[in-house]
Amino acid sequence: MKQREGRPGQKKTSGPSGESRRDDRAGRPPKPVARPAATREAEREAAVPAAVVRPLMTRSGERPTERVPVILESLGAGDFHLIDSGNGEKLEQYGPYRIIRPEAQALWRPSLAPQVWEKVDAAFTGDTDEEGTGRWRFPKEALGETWPLNLLGVDFLGRFTSFRHVGVFPEQIVHWSWMKDQVEKAGRPLKVLNLFGYTGVASLVAAAAGAEVTHVDASKKAIGWARENQALGRMEKLPIRWICEDAMKFILREERRGSQYDIILTDPPKFGRGPNGEVWHLFEHLPLMLDVCREILSPKAVGLVLTAYSIRASFYSIHELMRETMRGAGGVVESGELVIREAGTDGKTQGRALSTSLFSRWVPK
Repeated sequence: MKQREGRPGQKKTSGPSGESRRDDRAGRPPKPVARPAATREAEREAAVPAAVVRPLMTRSGERPTERVPVILESLGAGDFHLIDSGNGEKLEQYGPYRIIRPEAQALWRPSLAPQVWEKVDAAFTGDTDEEGTGRWRFPKEALGETWPLNLLGVDFLGRFTSFRHVGVFPEQIVHWSWMKDQVEKAGRPLKVLNLFGYTGVASLVAAAAGAEVTHVDASKKAIGWARENQALGRMEKLPIRWICEDAMKFILREERRGSQYDIILTDPPKFGRGPNGEVWHLFEHLPLMLDVCREILSPKAVGLVLTAYSIRASFYSIHELMRETMRGAGGVVESGELVIREAGTDGKTQGRALSTSLFSRWVPK
């Protein structure tokens, strides 16, 4: 599978094998050229991922207990914090740069004065449609494509991409902090699988904490960016396998091999189209993806984490799916939303909470 809309240099979202990703993060697939009906039908059949032929497992036993709703909140960390939001935009601090990006969830008016919003280093302009591409405007001076950032002790590169993203989704800090804590206190090397791993920040956090990491992303450019981040932090010797492959194909193969992981992070796109015609639809293919992830969890697994962006659904949808998938496994499924709280220009003055995504997480207890 592929990554979120808006991965570096990508112009399509990815699904089981797509070339991009996040739904607030990426580009719309190009419109097809008209072709004869028979040809279109043959292509449609060929585009269906081979994964769908594997039936879902029949699960028995009680469903895990539940914690809902759970709101995982971040006030920022390291070189990032949310300064303000409103009028469909967000004002963020990424290291030395103050940045404006579109944000449909910001329905309210900004709290800070217009003068604060005017003193920015970069603003995303052009097509601000959720699936559109655009360009960056630099009001003060032209900036380089990349700049160094640090989160949770990991160095990486920020990058101004044409899909408004900058190489990290900081709301994920709450999941990464949880994972880091689990790895450090495990007393053994945990095996972590990071599906749709994008630029590798989560993989580097896990490896730096002592985990053996397998990072999967179908985008060669995203994998290249992740390796740049690894080199930037002089972390080349950490045990990370960088796998450039369709995520669904990879986990199905791991299932056949009997491979197992202690923690699985997965952050699939809403829609994706792979380089070989593979098609990914979240609502159609997510059940199978989670089902396979359940099968490759180790007997002493620590957690399975699912995050979903820009979908018109309640968190209860993925919550109940996760509980069904983990039926008979015991433990707890906790689900809700990831939010980032405004922190003002000083990074400490708390304001409103901006919802960013839905999540569901199974833990053994």
